[in-house]
Amino acid sequence: MSVARENVLILDFGSQYTQLIARRVRALKVYCEIQPHTLSAAKVRAFAPAAIVLSGGPASVYANGAPDIDQEILDLDVPILGICYGLQLLAERLGGKVRPATSREYGRAAVRKVAGARGPGQALFAAFDAAPFDVWMSHGDQLEALPPGFEVIGATDTTPFAAIAHQERPIFGLQFHPEVAHTPRGDEILAAFLFDVAHLSRSWTMGSFLDRTLEDVRARVAKTDQVICALSGGVDSAVVAALLHRALGDRLHCIFVDNGLLRHGERERVREIFEASRGIPLVVVDATDRFLNELAGVVDPEAKRKIIGAEFIRVFDAEAKRVGGARFLAQGTLYPDVIESTSFKGPSATIKSHHNVGGLPADMKLALIEPLRELFKDEVRLLGAELGLPQSILQRQPFPGPGLAVRVLGAVTHERLETVRRADVVVEEEIRAAGFEARAWQSFAVLLPVRSVGVMGDERTYADTIAVRSVDSVDGMTADWSRLPYDLLARISNRIINEVRGVNRVVYDISSKPPATIEWE
Repeated sequence: MSVARENVLILDFGSQYTQLIARRVRALKVYCEIQPHTLSAAKVRAFAPAAIVLSGGPASVYANGAPDIDQEILDLDVPILGICYGLQLLAERLGGKVRPATSREYGRAAVRKVAGARGPGQALFAAFDAAPFDVWMSHGDQLEALPPGFEVIGATDTTPFAAIAHQERPIFGLQFHPEVAHTPRGDEILAAFLFDVAHLSRSWTMGSFLDRTLEDVRARVAKTDQVICALSGGVDSAVVAALLHRALGDRLHCIFVDNGLLRHGERERVREIFEASRGIPLVVVDATDRFLNELAGVVDPEAKRKIIGAEFIRVFDAEAKRVGGARFLAQGTLYPDVIESTSFKGPSATIKSHHNVGGLPADMKLALIEPLRELFKDEVRLLGAELGLPQSILQRQPFPGPGLAVRVLGAVTHERLETVRRADVVVEEEIRAAGFEARAWQSFAVLLPVRSVGVMGDERTYADTIAVRSVDSVDGMTADWSRLPYDLLARISNRIINEVRGVNRVVYDISSKPPATIEWE
């Protein structure tokens, strides 16, 4: 954990909104990190946070085995904000009382600012007048008695302790969620905590991040060292390549691995973009057969990801031997990859192992350089703009590291890959022609392990099913399904069934994240 800047520490108690807290804090130009609630007070001190946020969570603080916190953390001279479960934990540990709510609150509520706050609590709602303001509630427990030294600064008709504050110390609790869009003035509340209470500066910018990262890379990579860069052609790896090329010049060696799991024409497109327009030399390795041989007969999604991650490393190890002095492998790991691949035991669960995080082999020979590991996807695009990358690269839709292997549900074969590849071309062309490419975060086809009966040309068919997926998102941590027009969906369905041999049925995925993920595997 870095201590070279102002840091906000977010302790995770398992809320589905924890990542949203981080996004809101980052959007206010303040650096933050999510860590498990099990973090010891000693490690918190080493992190040197300027402020601490305790997330929400699904548990009850009075239940056996409920997520807890090192009591010494609450004694640190650091501003603390507890949200939902975080408020209840603060109250319980500091002498208050939490009980099951007589009237549970899920959804919108109106909070009234309570006049007469005497301590630091005045700062949190200083910009608010007496009019009630909308918030988003999601709790089945509530505070019954205030801890000693606390006062009420906000209430609803059913929750008398909707917002509390210590009368002398900068410790606050909110029963509602300021981090969600359904709390319209949530950013103002978070800003008051960060700037008026914790007195932080807005120093987290992509310009400052770039300067610091260039300095870190040059300090870590000796003048005789060479770096291999895993370049897929997507936004993340493109930004990594541009950043490291600026830091290291010709000591960077970009490797594009054609693993047979790519979109149609990807190999040629990537070569054209980087060699022709960016002047970055590119080595192309055709590893289709070795990847598909390793994936033969594998249907479990986690197994696919781990096989692909391990095989990538073997390819890069082999390529490194051809480059004298290659000691590092650079890749475009993002913060969501780290979050989703790590169980915080706190009680956030591992969602899936990303091929470049949980899928890495233990015996890899190259040391990793992951300059984007702290960033969300939208921050990566901002960094790319800072580096001068064109919008044609920065606005490319995300493509999963394991490629089409996680869009072919079930066994991965040449034939099934070609089916989903041809269907994906149709989706891409129609989405672009309708003007939805810039609006949708991702739009793609998925080949399901489902065959169904159909009629084509007056004959019975028993053929494959394609699912079309299109989602709207900002950072990929949450997403909602795109409300595409019916006539657009009709064209996509008609073209896939007519142009992709072996498909007789197309369905549209209308699930959000959560509870689903963006990719099907």
